[in-house]
This record gives sequence, structure tokens and C-alpha cells, in this order.
Amino acid sequence: MAPHEADDARRIRSRPRTIGEYFAAEQPLLDPLPDEPFETGRLFTLRVDRYSQISVRTNRYSVPVRLIGRTVRAMLHASELVVHDGREEVARHERLIAKGGCRLELDHYLEALVRKPGALPGATALDQARSAGRFTPVHDAWWAAAVKAHGERDGTRALIEVLLLGRHLPHEHLVTGLAAALKTGALTADAVALEARKAAEEDSHAPADPVLPTVGPSNVTTLTSRRLAHLPPDKRPLPSVAHYDQLLRLRRPDRPTP
Repeated sequence: MAPHEADDARRIRSRPRTIGEYFAAEQPLLDPLPDEPFETGRLFTLRVDRYSQISVRTNRYSVPVRLIGRTVRAMLHASELVVHDGREEVARHERLIAKGGCRLELDHYLEALVRKPGALPGATALDQARSAGRFTPVHDAWWAAAVKAHGERDGTRALIEVLLLGRHLPHEHLVTGLAAALKTGALTADAVALEARKAAEEDSHAPADPVLPTVGPSNVTTLTSRRLAHLPPDKRPLPSVAHYDQLLRLRRPDRPTP
């Protein structure tokens, strides 16, 4: 007996009917499943404060600085928080479970940090980016070299311009570009962008794993032969050029023999 059949025959305590009998009576009354998935999250309509953050159940989450003062919609799920401005998704965070927490995305503050680069070294968003592995030791090494070459303000602004490149370039290619630029002493965002694009091109042109030939009997069938084998037999007669020869005689009658 299958497990579901055994469960259908089971009775709950002293009830007069089995589980299967109760379900048979209930099944005709059930509605069909909806076409769209049921939303299990909880929706909040929130105003973005001057720190570019929203508060959801005692926890704070960042959104892009361009949304300061605006109202956004936040959908809280069991494991994540998704924020929308109109129909555009503007932020996605892992949900904080403990109370009084703060989750900040460094990318959300880059436009403000370009104007005030001095705020970057002590930023909480930078510490969280380091902890998450998004801001790597390669970032720190390039930043230190840029500050040494250009000064604190201009070197930090160059780093922020590099971080802005992360919106258009994959993270691994950007890190590769930083390492290559640091090795050559190229301490500008344009140089990092060039090296990162080189890394992306090398990845796109990397040869695929070679396909090793299979050793075995020589009974390999080509794709063309395989298709022809499934075609119906051609019962048409072989082509003839007799009618064409008649046309040639009409257009050019035989010349008399001299």
C-alpha cells in the first residue's frame, strides 16, 4: 500500500470517517489554484529619511541617496527585504532578524560620497562591505596607493569612481582590473576600467574545454545521413534534358552541310 493510501485509510482519534472520506467530501468544494503566485510577504509604505534609510520593524536598511525624502514600498519576506520605487526595484537586502540592526549597501551612497569623499573612511557601509567581501584587500591596496599619489581627497574620489564602475562591470573583473592597474602604477578610474574590460574580453574569448574523441567502432552517423534516413523515398523519375534539346532545335535549326 502506498503511503498516501495508508494515510487516507487512517482515522483521527474516534472520528467516524477516515481522512480519505473527509477529503472526498471536501474536494468538490475547493477552488482552483490562482494563476499568479500568492504573495506571502508583508508590505510597508515608508518614507526615506535624510540618511537614505528606511525603518522596518525596528531595523534600518539603506536605499539609493536619490530617494531621500520620497516614499517607497518595502516587501518583507522571511529571508529578504525588497524595496521598490514605483515599479523599479531599488534595493534588496538580507533580512535582519535581531532588533535594532542596520544593513547598509555602500553602492547606495556613492553619489553622495563623490561630493564628500572624506566621509568614506569612517562609513558604516564601508565596514559592512569589507565584512561581506565586496570591498577586498585589493581595493584597500589600490586606495592607499591612490591617496599616496594624489592626496587624501583626490585619491579617495578616484576610488569612489572605481566603485561606480561596479554598476556596469562584474565584481571579479573589477577586482582583476584593480590588481592589474596597481601593478603598473595606473592609479585612475579610467585605467582600472580599461584593465577590467580586458579581463572581461579574455574571459569571453577563453577556449572551451576540448572534446576528447571517443575510441570505438566506426559506426558514427552524420547529422545529414540521419536526416536523410528519416525522409520518405523519392519516387519521382530521373530528370531528363530531352525537352531542352527540342527547344534548342527550334531556336537554332540545323545548318545545311556544305
